Amino acid sequence: MTSRTWERPSGTEIVYERPRSLTDVVTHYCPGCTHGIAHRLVAEVIDELDIRERAVGIASVGCSVLAYKYFDVDMLQAAHGRAPAVATGVKRVRPETVVFTYQGDGDLAAIGTAEIVHAAMRGENLTVIFINNAIFGMTGGQMAPTTLVGQETTTSPGGRRPQRAGYPIRVCEMISVLDGAAYVARQALSSPQSIARAKKAIRKAFEAQLEERGLGLVELLSSCSVNWKMSPGDALRWIETHMVPVYPLGVFKDWTEAGAEAASSPVRPAAGGSDGAERRGEAAG
Repeated sequence: MTSRTWERPSGTEIVYERPRSLTDVVTHYCPGCTHGIAHRLVAEVIDELDIRERAVGIASVGCSVLAYKYFDVDMLQAAHGRAPAVATGVKRVRPETVVFTYQGDGDLAAIGTAEIVHAAMRGENLTVIFINNAIFGMTGGQMAPTTLVGQETTTSPGGRRPQRAGYPIRVCEMISVLDGAAYVARQALSSPQSIARAKKAIRKAFEAQLEERGLGLVELLSSCSVNWKMSPGDALRWIETHMVPVYPLGVFKDWTEAGAEAASSPVRPAAGGSDGAERRGEAAG
């Protein structure tokens, strides 16, 4: 058999190249899932900051449990919710490394709340990538701490009811008030414009670590079209119409002088509190 080498047709240009910090392994994520976009953004930032040889990633339990197969950097696997604790150990033993965790809401915002709160309280020099898709994805679409009021899941078929399950937890708002947090931001992966803003936030979170300012956390509003029972396009629109009103986008804390001024008045949900959130969730159901 004669081998053939692919050649780029004349008159064309390369518009996409795989970041060096990603492997060529095909991911296991469902069609329409935005985990792949988040992976690429993290890898691009690692490449652009030229920290690939120093980077250490901590994979969490959840849909991203196989992240160690996709990031072409040193990776460790943590028990459910314990990624910040594992990352703390790595960073303290090897302070020259650039350590990041990649965690979903069923990991960080549920069983892992103690770890992320105390890592931020201690001011650990870590970067945390937090994927919020308002549901437990890997285990079958159960209600998560981030599930919207009124949102239907396999464990809340009638919609989340605050009287029984409480209200969605806003991680950025919680972490940003801790003195050890240097940079806290929330962006969405729902449009090219919002994805560009997400990348800038991820870069800033890594820069906080490089400057030894403390913990940097970026929350990314993401889609789970399969468990939401929507088409990929509808899922992206649902992020903007239902998630963003409950989880406002923006920078909640920034250690830089200019950033601190911009973050002094973060955008909050519209007046109406839980009632407004409940109406939004029920409209989605």
